[in-house]
Amino acid sequence: MRNSRLLLRSGLTLAAAAALPTWLAGPSAALSGISVSTIGTTVSVVTSACTQSGGSWGNASLLNSGQTAFAQGRQAALAGTTVSQSAAWSGVSPGTYTVVVVCSNGGTAGTQSVIVSGTAAAPTTSSTTRSAAPSRGVMGGLGGAARDYGPLTLGIGAALVGSGIIATGWYLRKRSKPYRL
Repeated sequence: MRNSRLLLRSGLTLAAAAALPTWLAGPSAALSGISVSTIGTTVSVVTSACTQSGGSWGNASLLNSGQTAFAQGRQAALAGTTVSQSAAWSGVSPGTYTVVVVCSNGGTAGTQSVIVSGTAAAPTTSSTTRSAAPSRGVMGGLGGAARDYGPLTLGIGAALVGSGIIATGWYLRKRSKPYRL
């Protein structure tokens, strides 16, 4: 009986700790962000952050390494439904690009870098074929490569990790002591 109460209590604490960052970030955190993918020389972006205003969802822009402003890139109008909006560019030359999505209300849905290798990614069953290596390697970073998290989100994450480490140490210390009646 004691073990089941302990498991129930720790399960509820874990569920509350997992829901805390989502609750603190607010409703927009669940809808924000973009997902960018490449297939050969085609770059596509998908988002669910935009709402339709005046018959338009918004625009997406594909910026090369020398461009810094949204208006300088290759623009494409977002199309889709209330669940998902998307845009695509074909015939993109190899290189590193930045995709920026601006909704029709003027807010930025997200920004993400992408590497276009220029080779067609045809499925193959041969294990001896080699694909072209990315020109700049893996684009990783602290807090994730797809989104730049603010100091509040990183602080909350660090606090959750720290409290998990402390709770684990406390639990292991408590378990190592012999039972006293």
